[in-house]
Amino acid sequence: MAGWKSPTADTDVLVVGAGPAGLATALQAHAHGATVRVVDRREHRVRPSRAMMLHARALEGLRPLGVTEELLNRADTTPEARIYLGRRTVEARLGHADLPDTAFPHLTLVRQADVEDVLWKALHARGVPVDWGVEFRGLVHGLTAESGGVPVLPEGPVHADLQDVHGGRGVHRSRFLAGCDGQSSTVRGLLGAQWRGGTYGVEAVMADLELDGSLDSGLLHVAVGQAGLVFLFALGEGATWRMLATRPAVPPPDARFGQLGPPVPAEDVARLVRESGLGAAVREVRWSAQIPLQHRIASTFGNGPIFLAGDAAHAHSPAGGQGMNNGILDALNLGWKLGFASTAGRPLPELLETYGQERRLAARRVLALTHVIFFGEASPHPAARLARNVLPLLAPALPMLLRQRWLTSKGIRLLAQPFVHYRNSVISRDGTPPAKAWPRPGARLPDASVSVDGRLVRLHELTSVPGIHLLLERDAEPVASAALRTLLPAEGQGPRLHVHRLTSHPGQGVVAVRPDGYVGFRCGEADPVQLRAWLRLVGAAPD
Repeated sequence: MAGWKSPTADTDVLVVGAGPAGLATALQAHAHGATVRVVDRREHRVRPSRAMMLHARALEGLRPLGVTEELLNRADTTPEARIYLGRRTVEARLGHADLPDTAFPHLTLVRQADVEDVLWKALHARGVPVDWGVEFRGLVHGLTAESGGVPVLPEGPVHADLQDVHGGRGVHRSRFLAGCDGQSSTVRGLLGAQWRGGTYGVEAVMADLELDGSLDSGLLHVAVGQAGLVFLFALGEGATWRMLATRPAVPPPDARFGQLGPPVPAEDVARLVRESGLGAAVREVRWSAQIPLQHRIASTFGNGPIFLAGDAAHAHSPAGGQGMNNGILDALNLGWKLGFASTAGRPLPELLETYGQERRLAARRVLALTHVIFFGEASPHPAARLARNVLPLLAPALPMLLRQRWLTSKGIRLLAQPFVHYRNSVISRDGTPPAKAWPRPGARLPDASVSVDGRLVRLHELTSVPGIHLLLERDAEPVASAALRTLLPAEGQGPRLHVHRLTSHPGQGVVAVRPDGYVGFRCGEADPVQLRAWLRLVGAAPD
């Protein structure tokens, strides 16, 4: 193709879309051995934030990539809320939870723009190109046929047709393509994936505001009304306050779900604030947008070398702040598998298929959670409206309930998705005999205190570098330890493996922790043969 040419060499992975899911996919894949390029059709890197919250599981998964500290520097990790129930107000402390098995026992309020900036800077520091104003147009060689209604890709590399903002065209070859291009995904359309679900009869309204009144800027203000909820955060990007509210949907004919829609008339924004009962008045609307909402999931998360992640794979309401988190968790799962598949020197179809198997089930569970929360928060259904009308009557009891830290902790833990596991995955394997003192394969590794070489350390600190971590129990035979170390590749060759002997844990077993923080393999004996079979399955050991 004549005209513009790709400014970079061909890569193992091409990521389409530079939102949180795309940037995290690129960072995780690069950290695990892949060469990566990211393209995004947006000309400008900075855009208004839609998401405002990170949960513990996303922060835990990002920690080995070296970005968590900077994210926390930009975040509010001790948020407090004032809930308005008619004439009553209730205070809630959201940053103090009893969650002993995580380093992040709190809600974390942080703007999506800050998350994207931190991830982009991390990629830039590693020399991974992120090209703005470059649109993915499709595949040069296209899809060849259909098998059972699913398009089939030709053999060999993916040839992506790219076009820049000046109309120049070029072809980028990659072994894998990750479609992280949002709810109106071009990549999803290319795969022919069905977009199952429906639309909500409610839309979100976002606005950056200057307000008159006595609202404390150190608090999150939440108004519960018959029509829905109004949130005010002192995290505006173009003004002091960011508003998120819901109202009956009147989507324009060309509505692009998940995208920031047209501005909302200033008088409509002022009415939402006035009728919320927050006791504030809008002095100025600096920016606003309406956002049509839907609940959908793609029928497949991958086909051959092409994958979907984030909003391209599933769409949620904003309830519970799950969208950005779920996209990052997709990325952390997909990225290491693309990295290992890029360096294994042989095809790893079984490993790559586990991405869709694991994450599609997780997305279905999260979608069910957000659907239930959003029904209570914003549904116009008579039952939901009645429940919101009854809440003010319960206001006298709420302070006592909210002072119960166990109750707040359970809510914060629920939002961190403790129900997500990969126990039925083909790469979740028990050895013989199983090491029953450890979580089952496919479960998240909890953040417990352990001793290593006489040093007390937390497990998540011990595993806070990219790669697979092999945890040897105290009494594992030295010969087994030596045999395991023979599996370690030379520096700079292949996936990273790390061996740690836990002197605090009696036993002779071994546990293998996946790069995304889940247990992949456990065995009551440090048997190099069984461990090698698992490492070979995931592409971390040679033939």
